[in-house]
Amino acid sequence: MNGVRSWRAHIGHGSTFTIADLSAAGTLVHAWLSRWIEAPEAPVLVDTAPGSPPVAGHRHKTGEWWTGSELEAATRRAAGRLVGAGLVPGDRLLWSTSSSVATLVVHIAALRAGLVVVPANTAYTAREIAHIVTDVRPAGAVVDDRRRGQWASEAAGGALTVFAPELDGPDHDPGLLDTARPEDPALIGFTSGTTGAPKGAVLTHANLLASVESVREAWRWVPDDRLVHCLPVFHAHGLCVGVYGTLSSGASAVLLPGFDPNSILDAADRYSASLYFGVPTTYHRLASSERVGELGRLRLCVSGSAPLAAELHRRVSDATGQAVIERYGMTETLMNVSNPYDGERRPGSVGFPLPGVEVSLADDDEILVRGPNVFGGYWERPDATTASFSPDPNGGRPWFHTGDLGAVSDDGYLSILGRSKELIISGGYNVYPAEVEAVLIGHPEVLDVAVTGTASDEWGEVVTAWVVTGHDGLVPEGLSEFAAERLAPYKCPRLVHVVGELPRNALGKVVRAELHVRPE
Repeated sequence: MNGVRSWRAHIGHGSTFTIADLSAAGTLVHAWLSRWIEAPEAPVLVDTAPGSPPVAGHRHKTGEWWTGSELEAATRRAAGRLVGAGLVPGDRLLWSTSSSVATLVVHIAALRAGLVVVPANTAYTAREIAHIVTDVRPAGAVVDDRRRGQWASEAAGGALTVFAPELDGPDHDPGLLDTARPEDPALIGFTSGTTGAPKGAVLTHANLLASVESVREAWRWVPDDRLVHCLPVFHAHGLCVGVYGTLSSGASAVLLPGFDPNSILDAADRYSASLYFGVPTTYHRLASSERVGELGRLRLCVSGSAPLAAELHRRVSDATGQAVIERYGMTETLMNVSNPYDGERRPGSVGFPLPGVEVSLADDDEILVRGPNVFGGYWERPDATTASFSPDPNGGRPWFHTGDLGAVSDDGYLSILGRSKELIISGGYNVYPAEVEAVLIGHPEVLDVAVTGTASDEWGEVVTAWVVTGHDGLVPEGLSEFAAERLAPYKCPRLVHVVGELPRNALGKVVRAELHVRPE
């Protein structure tokens, strides 16, 4: 195990937790339903944004809490409308919306009906939506933007039903709900590879439940907790940690449409919140706010999706008395490692494996992970699946190769050193150079191109393009617009350098490590 501390270090004094607890509920849906039955009138979710879409058949006002019993009824009605539109268990449902109770009701309803939800970034362009639709062949799409719905429909040749989050249409008997088995697919999360072709990681109901229960135990998440939720729900951090964790613990969440320091702190005060989950970019902005000290009122602050700089961790801690818990996860595995709730939350480290998770370092220091949270493979990509796992010589679960490089301290804390795969993380989102390069090379004045990440205090990294053109030193006209039409904004280069040629090795492969701005 290379000295990585055991997951048992997360278990609180007096806890009766066992590994069997990760699967006891069977599925996430069953865990949620049990909470709603136990406390039917307890508040669960609330919209704060004026103009949030209405929930099918309900007339809640903005700022009015949804209780467990109301969510059960609303998701049952929504499931009926999905079933009435012809969707059947196993069908894929593209789901690309901003955060609201309405869209979460549809998401939960889809899982209750046995559908497989495919989240997609709301910033995706027609090209990116078309790739996902062509790959997973969804029977339906839930979108809050007509253009996105049109793109999905065109990519499917009209062979899918497009819904708004309101699910307009007649009510329909949903039939028997909540019948999905733990081993059934529940979510397909798209994550790119170094080839630049995004591929879908298939996560089962058991994977999702194990990850959520692991975090719930480690972070002492209880029904009295209230989360200020500003993360996008199409991303694993906002959805699989923030939303799923809230519902499984019987807690509550205040849904904000996006991030703004004042809105976060106002909501925390108004709703007596105890939790805030963010990414390094949001903590950078909070640390620059005169009100940052107000974070100290919360029970717990968590950072994920990208490395949190040790200096930023200390800045927030000094200003608030709040030691942020940094953790480590990814689409294929959900949550892997976390700093402890009880014990040292070490700046620059992600801590040790969460309950039920095992971590090891390969000979080249690549981080390997296994556990009930780890997915079984990529959607219809057996070669990519095989290449991502190593068998256990002792016959145990295979090890998943994360592509991240790590080191372990003498006392068992894991730190992320870098990546063996050519991944850029900007603002918490993954960007793969090959995908951006494949777009930029299509510009008529770009003869050659390579993409790297440049360190940024605010974004972690910014996407940087190195282009070879026929115009010495001049950035091709319209390059930014060309990229913006084909890539989500977070993938578009913020920096562009024109170079005479790209450094290549003897095999012709670009040596990205040699791409950096040289002093004059």
